[in-house]
Amino acid sequence: MNHLPTTPVTPAPWDGLKRFTDARIALGRAGHSQTTAAHLAFQLAHAQARDAVHLPLDVATLSPELQALGLDVLPLHSAAPDRAAYLQRPDWGRRLDATSRERLLLGRQAHPGAEPADLAFVVADGLSALGVMQNAVPLLAQLLQRLRADAQQRWTFAPLALVEQGRVAVGDEIGQLLNARCVVVLIGERPGLSSPDSLGIYFSWAPRVGLTDAQRNCISNVRNAGLPPERAAGKLLALLQQARLRQVTGIALKDDVDEQLPAPPSGPQSLRP
Repeated sequence: MNHLPTTPVTPAPWDGLKRFTDARIALGRAGHSQTTAAHLAFQLAHAQARDAVHLPLDVATLSPELQALGLDVLPLHSAAPDRAAYLQRPDWGRRLDATSRERLLLGRQAHPGAEPADLAFVVADGLSALGVMQNAVPLLAQLLQRLRADAQQRWTFAPLALVEQGRVAVGDEIGQLLNARCVVVLIGERPGLSSPDSLGIYFSWAPRVGLTDAQRNCISNVRNAGLPPERAAGKLLALLQQARLRQVTGIALKDDVDEQLPAPPSGPQSLRP
């Protein structure tokens, strides 16, 4: 006589490894299929990723939080008029609209002969406004504290550009119009199925329209469950110092600063902001 198993789920023998990663491992099975719980969790993660792509950037909330860090904030918009156009025409998200471009040009004309700022920060929604809302302010707070305390170099800042419907390359146009030596773009990254809230950092020396990915550096997966903002700020500062010293970014600037950073605290507190 055949006896039914006490549970319909066959667990994976390496289930204990799940505590080390958010990846979908050791899901177990029910017969030849995924378990119901694993299937529902996948559907939820997929929905969260889609929501992150379409979530609008809350400029009204984010702008005063950025101003509280001691930066002037310029609300700008890319050439993509809305989210649908932004997703269908990536090239529009890489350039400013006429109104935003004119605003930057007028601001520059009002201060003829002004010394170029060392850094221009750009905060753009990208493909995850959620990642921007959760991580941009903590990261900038940590970074600005380090920059202002830098005993080796004095840093000056252009107004921060807060861009709706923006992609990475829009920072090059903004940096050029602001006459900044280097532009740092904080942008929402394409959501993964376990990371709808990730922030990316891209920076370019001598920003100008037409730069390629080979001419900029990237630090990705900035979030508490990935690279926490305080560690991302330390890594970014070390790279910016080297970029300023050598006046290069991209493939000419080797990203070898991880080993120079202090180890994070052990235990769960290392994931806290």
